[in-house]
Amino acid sequence: MRPNLPTLGAPPKRSPIGPVVAVSLILGGAAGGVWWWKQRMAAATPQEAAATPPVAEGTPTTPNPGTAIPGAATAAPGNTAQAPTAAAPAAVDPVKAAGLEHASMRIEGPLETALIRSAGGDVGPALAQVVTRTLVWWVEVPGEILRGDTLDVLYQRRPNEEPLVHAVRFTSAKLGKTMSAYRFHANGESVPRYYLSSGDELELRLEKSPVDDYEQVTSLLRDGRRHKGVDFRTPVGTPVKAPFSGVVKRKNWNWSSNGNCLELVESGGRSRRALFLHLDEVDKDIRPGTRFNVGQVVGRSGNTGRSFAPHLHYQLMTQDDRVLDPFDQHKTYRRSLAARHKTAFDDEVRRLDGLLGTPVAGK
Repeated sequence: MRPNLPTLGAPPKRSPIGPVVAVSLILGGAAGGVWWWKQRMAAATPQEAAATPPVAEGTPTTPNPGTAIPGAATAAPGNTAQAPTAAAPAAVDPVKAAGLEHASMRIEGPLETALIRSAGGDVGPALAQVVTRTLVWWVEVPGEILRGDTLDVLYQRRPNEEPLVHAVRFTSAKLGKTMSAYRFHANGESVPRYYLSSGDELELRLEKSPVDDYEQVTSLLRDGRRHKGVDFRTPVGTPVKAPFSGVVKRKNWNWSSNGNCLELVESGGRSRRALFLHLDEVDKDIRPGTRFNVGQVVGRSGNTGRSFAPHLHYQLMTQDDRVLDPFDQHKTYRRSLAARHKTAFDDEVRRLDGLLGTPVAGK
């Protein structure tokens, strides 16, 4: 017989207040925790921002909306891409802007070698010939160009023509000074010429010269080319005059080299001989025995025979075929710019000096 077990009563009734209170406590605690976290973060933000390490240069950053960044471009609303930084404009070379080139060198050997190294093999040889026409008025070429002399040249390349030199600055150890020459075309003058900074012409002129007007002396006896005469660059048709009174000895000999030509023998005791080569024409009435007085026109300059550009070749010789230097035989002088051209010339000198730059000793 099974023992009587105690009789169990019905399950006790649960009060609905308990769960409600529990849920309320849980929700309240969660809300309080969120409030506490927000307060803590708000209090910590200034210190944390101050302690934030700087961002490495080049690292993209996203600023807070409405925060201005010094030096930064303002982006359009809704555009978070950083505006590209504008590149700095490239420096303008004033020499190139003027359409010129600048060759600067210290001479340690032949002049042509120095110019080839500075200007390049394509223009250096021709540039050496043109520059020599300037230097010969200061020193003998090549003998008096010494190691360590310095040279600056402003020049312009020209297709199928020799380079055009606008300015030359030469420091000579022999002379112990620096000389400069500038190309300038005075208003109203037929051709440009080279001048010293004083406004005097670089080149000496001949009294009783065979040509009154010309652009440049392109060859001298002392320029190292072993040339026997003086070449005057002048347009075809320029009047050629007798430098002394004399009589024609011969005409148009060795035409393939000399072109149209004349030889005039001086009347009187000196009996010098004047040769005029590459003439454009010789009057048919002129023949051996024709007499001319000093200053009388004997012909016109040209570009005949072995000639590469319009010019007059003027040569003086003795009766025994010894070559004479016309710049020793004639009286010489330098012509100066007229006062009305001086302001324009001084402005051009300042411009060219600025392009040449400041001379550097021993460069």
